[in-house]
Amino acid sequence: MSASITLTRRFVMFAPLALAACKRGPDVLKFSGATMGTAYNVVALDPSRSAAQADVHAGIKSVLAVVNRQMSNWDASSEVSRLNAIASTSPIQVSSDLAHVLKTSADIHAATDGQFDVALGPLIEAWGFGAKGATVQNPTDARIESALASAGRAAPLVVQDGALVKSAAESQVYLSGIGKGHGVDRVASVLQSYGITDYLVEIGGDLATSGRNADGQPWQIGIETPDVANRNVQQIVGVSGLAVATSGDYRNYFEKDGQRYTHILDATTGRPITHTTASATVLADNAMHADAWSTAMLTLGRDRGLEVAEAHDVAVLFIDRAADGSGFVTTASPAYTRLSA
Repeated sequence: MSASITLTRRFVMFAPLALAACKRGPDVLKFSGATMGTAYNVVALDPSRSAAQADVHAGIKSVLAVVNRQMSNWDASSEVSRLNAIASTSPIQVSSDLAHVLKTSADIHAATDGQFDVALGPLIEAWGFGAKGATVQNPTDARIESALASAGRAAPLVVQDGALVKSAAESQVYLSGIGKGHGVDRVASVLQSYGITDYLVEIGGDLATSGRNADGQPWQIGIETPDVANRNVQQIVGVSGLAVATSGDYRNYFEKDGQRYTHILDATTGRPITHTTASATVLADNAMHADAWSTAMLTLGRDRGLEVAEAHDVAVLFIDRAADGSGFVTTASPAYTRLSA
């Protein structure tokens, strides 16, 4: 439509129709790539068509690189890895982003009987789910007890004045239960800086949404049935302005001597969870909270999890394995029922 058009009288009555036919809808921007040992996917609508796609993608990649440099336990040079290398109970200065994540972790730790615990690093490594990879044999009782001594229940992590204080010098911080959510929120901030208000950001299954999709509807999110053999959708929820995260016990696990060991560890026993809850999906105002609370809810299990969810107004959907092995049973907290209606 860049060529000039001369309108004669006989064309005047058709001009509004012609202009309407040429009017484009919002640009749909799509971005994807690798980050945090998984993948990111972004869908964003730009109604003004003013955001340069290359610039937006560069901003996304830049902020994700920062998050990895701060939060990745798989990068020996990251801020959290350097933090773990310091065996001291003296205050350790950390970046404002890491302090924010650690403070949020401490708040959810306190609200969940200590079951959300970013200081389970030695236990995660002992069970073979950490950066060092699988172990040859399961940890001994003595190793579990030793690891629990530096975990959050016995040795809390305290964040004050921009510094972390370890109660036990050997405490190790793992951010796998909250770091992806923080990354999602940082990407959402990049989109907002370009004036984009309709978007979906996803990293490794953690999501943040805003506004509407290209059809003018809330973003439609499928909650997976927690069955590794069949990738079915248990429920679809339409969300706008909310984050969604699901934690499950059915993908990251190993079997040994006929027993199944999931990567979700009970902070009380130091061992993988054994209850019937297979997944927990949380809706929250931001992805960092959704990520952390979904991990906490799965660790707690449906019964205790519902009590905590009601006390703290957490919107959570539990999916449990049926006792008779016939399938799955869903249970929603009151906040989840309200937000997903």
